Amino acid sequence: MIVSWNTTNACNMYCQHCYRDAGAKADEELNTVEGKALITEIAKAGFKIMIFSGGEPLMRPDIIELVAHAKSKGLRPVFGTNGTLITLEMAKRLKTAGALAIGISLDSVDVAKHDRFRATPGAWQGAVQGMRNCRQAGLPFQIHTTVVDWNYAEVETLTDFAIKEGALAHHTFFLVPTGRAVNIEQETLKAEQYEKLLHRIMTKQQQVAIELKPTCAPQFMRIAKQLGVKMRFSKGCLAGTGYCIISPKGIVQPCAYLNIPAGNVRETPFSEIWRDNAVFNRLRNQPLQGGCGTCDYQKICGGCRARAYYYHGDYMAEEPWCLYHGRKGY
Repeated sequence: MIVSWNTTNACNMYCQHCYRDAGAKADEELNTVEGKALITEIAKAGFKIMIFSGGEPLMRPDIIELVAHAKSKGLRPVFGTNGTLITLEMAKRLKTAGALAIGISLDSVDVAKHDRFRATPGAWQGAVQGMRNCRQAGLPFQIHTTVVDWNYAEVETLTDFAIKEGALAHHTFFLVPTGRAVNIEQETLKAEQYEKLLHRIMTKQQQVAIELKPTCAPQFMRIAKQLGVKMRFSKGCLAGTGYCIISPKGIVQPCAYLNIPAGNVRETPFSEIWRDNAVFNRLRNQPLQGGCGTCDYQKICGGCRARAYYYHGDYMAEEPWCLYHGRKGY
């Protein structure tokens, strides 16, 4: 199971697609003592992988202490970061504290396009230097790419770039309109592009040694099976079943893009929220609706619950970007 903690809303960038609408530090973010208590509860709840994200997690002055605490509790600490604050010294400190892998965002091989999307001059160079610092420190890293219409054609080129830089994986994130991303909803991929790109990624996976994983595109599991591509994953969408996210203020929700509060760790221990909350139990136990509910692949795909909620107002509705929708003989 995987949990992501948005450790802070503070960020040194102002990305167009940020689901957290990050920038300035939020009032009443969890402090160090509360953060350590949360980490202890996460381990108690049975989670194995803990993602430190943001905002920009490296803007927290206590981040090394928090990583070390997570490691001491038996968790596998990993990061989601823009990479620009990863100096060689920071990479070494993170590795020593117990960080096992760093996910660094890179959305284009074109410097200007990436910097424009991230609204920060020098963002591309900073991210790539962060990768190289990780590599020099012996800290494994992977590249994270948010896919929209303008970088749709260069996903495989980014995979090749990841291999060249020594990344262990290339994960592609399919945009869900939440946070600031609602302002660029017109740039999101729609059903036909979505399906074609997943086929392209799974075909590329057959050609390269590093891991390629689409995120917020659970249909990749169906396509992988159809193409005979072996994956280490058991299901596409894990929202509320094997994954959840915690905000800087301690609010728990099923995933980053499904903005439905399931509780606050300042009021209820995280392990109890994860075990007992009605939203989580509905996601785990109630049948999916529409085409997702009749689909042969529902157990390994699950459809994107956040996208269903955004377009249909019900997170149990069918995935709106799926071309398959349970059709036979597809």
